[in-house]
Amino acid sequence: MRISVSSDMDEPVARSLVARLRERGHDVVTHGALHPGADPQWAPCTEAAARDVADGRCEQAVVCCWTGTGASIAANKVPGVRAALCTDAYTADGARRWNDANVLALSLRLTSEPLLKEILDAWFAATPSEDAEDRGNVAHVERLDLGRATPS
Repeated sequence: MRISVSSDMDEPVARSLVARLRERGHDVVTHGALHPGADPQWAPCTEAAARDVADGRCEQAVVCCWTGTGASIAANKVPGVRAALCTDAYTADGARRWNDANVLALSLRLTSEPLLKEILDAWFAATPSEDAEDRGNVAHVERLDLGRATPS
């Protein structure tokens, strides 16, 4: 799988993330502080990674900033992206399963090496639910991107 990764800081966990993804056999595209000469600010580098997903250049992305909050907000502004800030494996599993999230947002401050492994294991093990209610919710979110969702 081709995965876009962005980070606003060249932190050990960000470097480890790229290494772990490559060890899993993924083709990794880097942005921000992980890519020499790229804009390292969290908003532009997150947008670049999210657009890789929205435009079909990558199947998924992992976006990182100090808290993970800014990266998740920026990624979710790109139509077609469903980013989830995950601080544990259970949340990562649920984000993939129930929300069909295509972008994982991580906190550089809170994500330790062991936790990174757990989150990635859960993220890649989970598959999107085929349950009609879950698919309906994802479809509703997709319509929000187009401005066509109607209030409940």
